[in-house]
Amino acid sequence: MGRFDEIYRRSLDEPEAFWAEAAAAIHWAEPWDRVLDDSRAPFYRWFSGGRLNTCHNALDRHVDGGRAHQPALIYDSPVTETVRTFTYRELLGAVARFAGALSAQGVERGDRVVLYMPMVPEAVISMLACARIGAVHSVVFGGFAANELASRIEDAEPKVVVSASCGIEPGRVVAYKPLLDAAIELVEAKPERCIVLQREELEAELDPARDLDWRDAVAAAEPTPCVPVEATDPLYILYTSGTTGQPKGIVRDNGGHAVALEWTMKHVYDVEPGEVYWAASDVGWVVGHSYIVYGPLVHGCTTVLYEGKPVGTPDAGAFWRVISEHGVSTLFTAPTAFRGIRQQDPGGEHIGRYDLSRFRALFLAGERCDPETLGWAEERLGVPVIDHWWQTETGWPIAANCLGIERLPVVPGSPTRAVPGWDVRVLDESGHERPAGEIGALAVKLPMPPGSSPTLWNADERFRDTYLSAYPGYYQTADAGYIDEAGYLFVMARTDDIINVAGHRLSTGAIEEVLAAHRDVAECAVIGVADELKGQVPVGFLVLKAGVERPEAEIVDEAVQLVRERIGPVVSFKTAAVVDRLPKTRSGKILRGTMRRIADAEEYGVPATIEDPAALEEMREALRAIGYARTAAVAP
Repeated sequence: MGRFDEIYRRSLDEPEAFWAEAAAAIHWAEPWDRVLDDSRAPFYRWFSGGRLNTCHNALDRHVDGGRAHQPALIYDSPVTETVRTFTYRELLGAVARFAGALSAQGVERGDRVVLYMPMVPEAVISMLACARIGAVHSVVFGGFAANELASRIEDAEPKVVVSASCGIEPGRVVAYKPLLDAAIELVEAKPERCIVLQREELEAELDPARDLDWRDAVAAAEPTPCVPVEATDPLYILYTSGTTGQPKGIVRDNGGHAVALEWTMKHVYDVEPGEVYWAASDVGWVVGHSYIVYGPLVHGCTTVLYEGKPVGTPDAGAFWRVISEHGVSTLFTAPTAFRGIRQQDPGGEHIGRYDLSRFRALFLAGERCDPETLGWAEERLGVPVIDHWWQTETGWPIAANCLGIERLPVVPGSPTRAVPGWDVRVLDESGHERPAGEIGALAVKLPMPPGSSPTLWNADERFRDTYLSAYPGYYQTADAGYIDEAGYLFVMARTDDIINVAGHRLSTGAIEEVLAAHRDVAECAVIGVADELKGQVPVGFLVLKAGVERPEAEIVDEAVQLVRERIGPVVSFKTAAVVDRLPKTRSGKILRGTMRRIADAEEYGVPATIEDPAALEEMREALRAIGYARTAAVAP
């Protein structure tokens, strides 16, 4: 039995001893009463009775422990031509002072603060400042439109919103303040105050009755010490798409989260304190929370905050420049980034222009990594390329090649083995385990390890219904796949209508709600089709109301624009087709899965419950007209 097998087996056989040992790496204000609290199963909690402060573990203890002058955060922004470094002492000073600014606005332990920020140091400072005073932050990705921001403000009911005047994309400036103002107009429970960071690229107009300039707020503030909180208190809420279009507020606790992320930095990513670690993601997504902000800082690393793109800022060598200039040892990004780099620089010429001697591992996650992209990266970079699998709900990897324990052979198409702590099973529709190699629903035997979401914000029953009801005793991942004879896990597809666009989980139901609001649309459907660059992109189908005689192209253009306005450009919704009808079962269910298989030129069967088989042929012709379904065939 190898070292990985020994550690994995112990994590399942003796979970309390295993995680108690891991928790010794965290500073606790008070020790816990119970490592695993199962008193409200299936709502399990870790380290009940323990008290700590996540910001103290990320900053103060490192300043006190000899890392005061080590770089903590490197801000690299090719879109503004800025590089700025914060030492641990400097970052602590900025965080403590902004924590004071929040306190001055009445923010206390347990209050919520919504952050609607671009990739600037102040976003990280705001997150850590909330953690410092025990407030619960909820970061909303800056690319979301006003109504998406409004739904999150409505659910979280923040006392304060922290935002910026604008975000900066290659070739354009995105004004945030009008979107924030529009969102606040839409909600009933309005925040008491907005603190706005003015960026020189675009200054926002502030409402003197509600808005406060970031610099003024900080100048008037006193540094604030850490407030110890319960290990089971929420650190943050992160909203993810729900199948109904209503966002789900994933809750992350303080104690289990700190323990799990500290453990993964060494055991999964094989990074030592003091090394430079870079997650090329956004703080609006879970990767940004776990591995731009909390994981690296709790572990004592230097973390990189990158405001740019993999290509176009200025070219396909952008990632290699950052790695070279800052001495990055480990990069974590999405396969879609590498597909974009490969598309622009298939021969890898840019790689040779930079010194990558300190770079030793690439981790990919966000959607399934296709073997071609993995092979290209391995060949061009000459370092381990590790596909790994996790979700917003889990907070850290479910399956990975744990380089800090034992480097296992890479199998293209697989994120390797389940990580210690995760008991992954493949189940059939009745909840029985499937044999090795057979596809089924991927589920995790309860309790899930520390750091996973204990519930949804103010919605225990929705958490139970969404994740725990399909297979009692298990967490339903909503992914399908199989485990082979060697224990390697293969994630094949989603089992619901969530699609994965460049690593961003988006709901087709939410897009359909927008399309259905168009005045000429009677019925619609959205499916995720395979895309070489982004993994998946949404494609819409519109059935028009009787009597509509306007040009179809005009209606499609309006529908695309409507989705862009109401959900945001991040959804990458660019293609739709007008059709006479949608293929359905006799009970009225739209056959989205069959439509997707036709679009992706996969073999498909005609469901026995179909209302009219001719509707599938009509759909195939509609898909061909927009560039899909070139070779799709009916299964014999």
